[in-house]
Amino acid sequence: MSIEPDQYPAMLNELRANFATGLTRELAWRDAQLQAIDRLLRENEEAIGKALASDLGKPPQEVLLGELALLYSGIAHTRKRLKRWARPRRVSTPAIGQPARSWVQPEPLGVVLILGAWNYPMQLVFGPLIPALAAGNCAVVKPSEVAAASSTLCAELIPKYLDDRAVRVVEGAVDETTELLRQRFDHIIYTGGAAVGKIVMRAASEHLTPVTLELGGKSPCVIDEGADLQSAARRIIWGKCINSGQSCIAPDYVLVSPQQRDDLVAAIGAELETMYGADRLGSADYASMINQRHFERVRGLLGSGTVAIGGKVDETRQRIEPTVLIDVAADAPVMQDEIFGPILPILTVADLDEAMAFILERDKPLAAYLFTKNKDSEKRFVETVSSGNMCINDVIMFMAVHELPFGGVGMSGMGQYHGKTGFDRLSHLKAVMKRGRFPEPPVRFAPYSKLKMKLLRLLG
Repeated sequence: MSIEPDQYPAMLNELRANFATGLTRELAWRDAQLQAIDRLLRENEEAIGKALASDLGKPPQEVLLGELALLYSGIAHTRKRLKRWARPRRVSTPAIGQPARSWVQPEPLGVVLILGAWNYPMQLVFGPLIPALAAGNCAVVKPSEVAAASSTLCAELIPKYLDDRAVRVVEGAVDETTELLRQRFDHIIYTGGAAVGKIVMRAASEHLTPVTLELGGKSPCVIDEGADLQSAARRIIWGKCINSGQSCIAPDYVLVSPQQRDDLVAAIGAELETMYGADRLGSADYASMINQRHFERVRGLLGSGTVAIGGKVDETRQRIEPTVLIDVAADAPVMQDEIFGPILPILTVADLDEAMAFILERDKPLAAYLFTKNKDSEKRFVETVSSGNMCINDVIMFMAVHELPFGGVGMSGMGQYHGKTGFDRLSHLKAVMKRGRFPEPPVRFAPYSKLKMKLLRLLG
């Protein structure tokens, strides 16, 4: 049953009342909810595949690789470590505080709002929900209405598997989201674009609600002199074409020397032939654009340079052929905003230093990639380029490492989650100190004296 906007305050009051009972604090309850998410996904793989095919034309392997496999492994990773993450964390107490014990006590925040995204409709709903429930919170889930079939499926399945005393699903579009954001939550996780991210942050500021914003951006990919071009081409074009380029951490553009550019383009062409064949628009392994508006937006970027590979479109199926652009100016339309589609601009730079300078002149990206065989190049890139995430000699694959925090920096977002970082992000790490009653050193109490001053300096 759909929850109407005028019911949001009552829904939140009910969730807060349930939270206050201590229901979600029990580790057994948290573990049961994680197991329930796992069952939900496994028992409904076919339905999930159909929804993602309807929304995005995702082939079955991309459903598993880009959505479900990350969730399965994330659940297993969290369940295995949950007791350790949740236990008190001892810290040392200085001499002036003795006798005492000090520790950090993780505790749940309360009610978390999760605003999902349309490009990975399952991963970006259940991915944040895993740490939210693991940390002992209640949650309100708002899937993206743009991926309509997936949103409907989430609204149907979540109440069947998860405890409705702690988890609710709200469907809708702008009006519903706006009304949700008027409510007070204890944390908000939003995945999407910077424009809406600013709206979320403004709304959260009314209640001083902390936010985690995953906003994307133009993730650069640098080809160092002497890099393995065949390996680079295979991995870059895979990262660009998965989900038809509609990934916030897809390589957005490539920086390469003039001497290597043509060889790189040839290698990309060969890899595209291997992956998708001659008829790439008709490939069963290639996804579609989410809707007509995004299709038209991305198609409008095809004129931003010389088409070296691809360039064809299928308006009926809302597909754009994997396209490589060369002779692209730094201020071309395709270089202004995140592409979020299967177009790969290749720009030339003299060397790694110029490539890094190019990146540093722009907003900090969500991901940055370097292909190199040179240890010094690797070291300089890691130390110089600021990005939310980074990968050397591959793209996207850091997502498979659950101990690596995931999140943006600057305009690409704020806050991180995944693994223990997600658990900590959605917990309050409460500082606790327990003092012994005896002995009671007089050094900190009045009346003060020069001797006490000397002792304080020694103890400090």
